[in-house]
This record gives sequence, structure tokens and C-alpha cells, in this order.
Amino acid sequence: MSTTIRYLTAGESHGRSLVAILEGIPSGLALDKSSINGELERRQKGYGRGARMSIERDRVEILSGVRWGNTIGSPITLTIQNRDWLNWQQEMSPDLASGAADYVPVTRPRPGHADLVGGMKYGRSDLRDILERASARETAVRVAVGGVCKQLLAVFGIELYSHVIQIGQQAGQCSVEDVPGRYPLVEDSDLRCADTEAEVRMKRLVDEARSQGDTLGGVFELVATGLPPGLGSHVQWDLKLDARCTFALSSIQAIVGVEIGLGFEAARRPGSQVQDEIAYESERSFYRLTNRAGGIEGGMSTGEPVVFRCAMKPISTLGRPLRSVDVATKEPCLAQRERSDICAVPAASIVGEAVLAIELARAMREKFGGDSLAEMKKNHASYMSAVRRW
Repeated sequence: MSTTIRYLTAGESHGRSLVAILEGIPSGLALDKSSINGELERRQKGYGRGARMSIERDRVEILSGVRWGNTIGSPITLTIQNRDWLNWQQEMSPDLASGAADYVPVTRPRPGHADLVGGMKYGRSDLRDILERASARETAVRVAVGGVCKQLLAVFGIELYSHVIQIGQQAGQCSVEDVPGRYPLVEDSDLRCADTEAEVRMKRLVDEARSQGDTLGGVFELVATGLPPGLGSHVQWDLKLDARCTFALSSIQAIVGVEIGLGFEAARRPGSQVQDEIAYESERSFYRLTNRAGGIEGGMSTGEPVVFRCAMKPISTLGRPLRSVDVATKEPCLAQRERSDICAVPAASIVGEAVLAIELARAMREKFGGDSLAEMKKNHASYMSAVRRW
């Protein structure tokens, strides 16, 4: 039984299904499939989503690693069927000579997407072989993996939150400390924004972008509470918790920047306005008077809320395509037009929750080990008792 968490995903955007194999979840975790499906539903919502979301009704099926609702310690296989596969069976068939007779290869790469470089790298003249896997549709099954990891984290009182703080040039106001208390507003918001006045302005921007055949990006914030101090490590570069979480969040399609705590603002302040002073109370042991570091110091969690912000660029497929060059004819052209969203920042925030949950669960497994959940809980309780006495 591995005491770290690792996973692989497979599947294309219009293929038969998306699949993930998740390893490292201890035995004895009561797994609620409906909760995972709830995470998938959250990902599909959001103002500015495209027509694909009206087709798909994402539901997870668990093929292994769970028996009678409990994990058994073996790898967990998760799959999500693509309903749109019914419309693409010939074009995306894995069988020899099953292609559609009227199929037209994709040869006009989209600026900002994997199309051109992927075609060069893998030697594929039909760029559909690239865009199908590069698509953010892959994040659906990552959300399912994150849904499992969230349930493991919840056993230890760790909760995750996300909210959108900016769309295009419009920013909202909501402090990190207010996020848990205002979360019902976020969940009820079409843009996952707790600032209702800013949301109106954000929606107006999305509508304008739609009318102009354009797309919009933005920024979302992630907050994780209830973490013990000491996840991650300072002793090697690849064990640092902030580095690992930043790497994972950067892997989400269209994410172009990740900040933790004050982020780039820290570079503009003197040190006295950046560091978090330390205090002590017998009931709670050591704690920080502020949380400018975003809950991580020296590559390790401090016990304060972990805070990340992710910047998402506008989606590469535009209603009014940009200039490109046909890879077959080498002639100037307009880029390929694929069905797409106008703004997917709210959905990306849900993906961010999932990805962060995976990394935090990985850190918890590495710190507390155990083949069973009971053993892991015992190790966690012993450590937390030692921390309180330190």
C-alpha cells in the first residue's frame, strides 16, 4: 500500500469516456459517490459557459478500489462517460477504418492552444489528435479525483473553499477571513463571487465579450482551513508544500499565474509588512498574528489557512477567430473554431479546489502514513498532541 497519493487520467474531449486511476487512499474511508457527483455538477455551472455543458451530465462510476461504500486500499478507478460521444463515434473511433467519410481534418491551429506545437511534437497533421487531449474537458475527471481526496481531508477537519475575485478588469472585494462565512453567497452566485455588486459588473463584461466574439479570463482564490502545521518539508526542493501546490495548480488548463499569501504584493512592501509575527496561547499553542504568508513558511504548512490565487487567461477559442496558418497548405487563414465557453473562471475555481485537495491529501498521507484510515487517524492524533505540548 502506497503512503503517497498519485493518479493518472486518460481520455479525449469527445472520446467515449474520461478515466482516472487513483492510488494511495487508505482503506476504511466511507466514500460517498453522490458527493463526488455534486463536485462535478459544481464544475459544470457558471455564467459564460458554452453549449457543451447543456449536453453533458457528468456522473462518476467507480470501477475498483471500493466495496460496499468503503475504500479497500487498492487503486480506485473512476470513469465519466462523455455523452457527446454519441455525436462523435466515427470521428473519434479507436477502430481501424471507422472514420467518418465526410470528416475534415483540423489543420488551422488556434493561437494560445496546444494545437500547433503539439502537432509538431507528436507528428500529427490532423490537429484534432492534439486538441482533444489538451482540452479542459480532462479536468472533469480530475474533479472526481479531488472529490475523493476532499472526503479524506474532511475526516481530519480540513475544508476547502474557492471564489472568483476578478473577471477581466472587474474585481470584487471579499477578504480571506470572510470567505467561510460568506460561502453560501459564493455557491449561489453564477460567477462564484461573494461581492454581489461586482458580480453585476462582471456579468456585463461577459455579455460584452460574447457579443464581440471574444473571451474573458480572471482570477480565483482558494482557501484551505484546518491543516496541521508541518505538512511538506524544507529539506528538499521537491518536498516544499508551496512548490508542489503551485506546480499542480499551474497544470490546470489556461492557468498562467499562481500566488500564495500576499504573492507579488510582498515584493512591493517592506519586510515589516510582510512577515507574520508569532504568538502563543496554552490552548492553541503557537500561532501567527496575521497570515500574509498564506499558511506556508519554509515549504511547510503553519496551521493557518492556506491561501492561493490563480490567474486564468481568456480561453483560446474565439467566436471571431484570430489569424493563423494552415499546417497543410501553409497558407494564411483564420484559426479553427471549436465549441467553447466565453468565460470559464468559475468552473476553473472548482478544478482548483480539486487539484489543491489532491496535493493536500498527498501531503497528509506522506506525513501520517498508515494502510488504513484508523491507523492514519491514530498517527495524526498522536502528532497533534505532541504539537500542542511543544
